[in-house]
Amino acid sequence: MPNARPSAADLLRQKFSRQMSVMYCQEVPDYQKAVDLVKQVNADVAADTAQSLDLEALSEERHGAIRLGKASELSMMRRLFAVLGMYPVGYYDLSVAGIPVHSTAFRPISNDAIAFCPFRIFTSLLRVELIEDADLRDKTNAILAERNVFSDKLVELLEKQEATGSLTEQEEDQFIEELVKTFKWNDQANVSADVYKDLHDAHRLIADVVSFKGPHINHLTPRTLDIDAVQDNMAKVGLNPKAVVEGPPQRAVPILLRQTAFKALEEEVFFQTTDGKLQAGAHTARFGEIEQRGAALTPKGQALYDELLNKTRAIITPKADGSNVDAYIAELHKVFQDFPDDLNELRAQGLIYCHYQHANGNTAPVDKSDAAALESLIQQGAITFSPITYEDFLPVSAAGIFQSNLGNNQNQQSLNDANQADFEKALGAPVNDLHALYATMQDQSLQSL
Repeated sequence: MPNARPSAADLLRQKFSRQMSVMYCQEVPDYQKAVDLVKQVNADVAADTAQSLDLEALSEERHGAIRLGKASELSMMRRLFAVLGMYPVGYYDLSVAGIPVHSTAFRPISNDAIAFCPFRIFTSLLRVELIEDADLRDKTNAILAERNVFSDKLVELLEKQEATGSLTEQEEDQFIEELVKTFKWNDQANVSADVYKDLHDAHRLIADVVSFKGPHINHLTPRTLDIDAVQDNMAKVGLNPKAVVEGPPQRAVPILLRQTAFKALEEEVFFQTTDGKLQAGAHTARFGEIEQRGAALTPKGQALYDELLNKTRAIITPKADGSNVDAYIAELHKVFQDFPDDLNELRAQGLIYCHYQHANGNTAPVDKSDAAALESLIQQGAITFSPITYEDFLPVSAAGIFQSNLGNNQNQQSLNDANQADFEKALGAPVNDLHALYATMQDQSLQSL
């Protein structure tokens, strides 16, 4: 639980998270099924392990994902999320999986802010320059140039908050209402059926970003304590799960992030016509994701994870249709035997970030400069430690989730064209280094001993 009183930004972020959940449950009824399933699994885990957990708070932990079309939208989104205490963390290049976007995660960055409300928005920006057809690139830029996804009222409130540092209670409510509306689904496309087809043939994600009037939320993600139980039970509650859980294998000590999803449903949409009438059609984009979070890895730990995942996928890559899922999982477990699965060993080898504290109410000062003495106190149990939770994302996993909802026949050829400098130029600010944030958390806990 947080140690400090929540800030105005924390309270706004919590309100935003809750209203986003209400909206998405109304728009995508299957999402409520996923939320209910996760709540039941979490309750079962707590009961089976006799853990004392704040299940109500855990059930509110979620992240969302949006896709933006142009630099000005990304820059404005940075300013809007800052009002909610959410800042860009990390750079993710999804072109490595043939998806023409790069991304960051807007999230809280302090211990207290995360503990109060860890809501995150994974935000992707379309890379128009990666569209191969020059005419389609020009058409895409022209379409995006014409749209404005932010209401005048939202911009007015943002500018007042930036100028004065605060809003009245009524203005805060209006701000959240207008911001949530920005992510609302609109079934009327802003392109014709023929243009949609051209965009769709280039890449389904391009069609999703460009063809509609705003960055509709494409999924919300509750957090579970046992993602394998959720995966096994999704079909029983009427959800169509993707074939394989993305991320590391099941372990005694969870690390990083494991994700699954129920697949996107085809939805009726209406395309523009030359005579001003609307033409009925279909679009597939919105789905439901579920996640399980584990320990944050240090650069050394992340390098080992990447090495083992790449080694696994050089042998076998999971197919979207699930036809080789058992073989993939077996190989993943086999290869990851080289990744320690004992909490103390993970800490001692410097593979994970940890939070340290005195045990049994002892508050005697500790000489942090004496590593051997500190280790001795840990081994004696005078100082305890726990892994710092990973609050961020994995590009391969994110791409796997995207691909599972883009159709089995989508081109997955690697574009391998990272450009963090270009992304940060569009963002209007550098992204925060996630390892620096975790290292600061660990150092702060050590300094408090």
